[in-house]
Amino acid sequence: MADALRETLETVLVVDDNDMVLRTVVMILANAGFVVLTARSGQEALKVAAETKCKIQLLLSDVDMPLMSGPALGEKLKKTLPDLRVMQMSGGGQDGSLLVLNYGWAFIEKPFVVAKLVRMVKSVLATPNRSQPGGMGFDTRKDTPDPTD
Repeated sequence: MADALRETLETVLVVDDNDMVLRTVVMILANAGFVVLTARSGQEALKVAAETKCKIQLLLSDVDMPLMSGPALGEKLKKTLPDLRVMQMSGGGQDGSLLVLNYGWAFIEKPFVVAKLVRMVKSVLATPNRSQPGGMGFDTRKDTPDPTD
């Protein structure tokens, strides 16, 4: 029964080199009903993705990490997981968000409101275009409700 239930849940790979942020995001998404895999670096995320039996639907990664950035990680993972949706997060201000938006991926600025993170994850997972989900419609540098919700 647990295996059947696990197959129906969406799996999110969360990658952040800050342990407090990683634990917080994992707690938020697990409480929202997602299966959550974690990694503390791009290299570790590639290993987790290669070894997991879960189908990863979403990468939620920090933009600025040592050795491999979040966007570089997203590009590498999409080569082996073309249906993967990519969402990036950063506390680094507008430079990170503009870089991510150039890829057409969703972006959320840290710190974020719990409800907004969950809503964005669900929105990105629901996008019909799996190759480049996100874009300007997911630019959430402010914590105000989206008028299209």
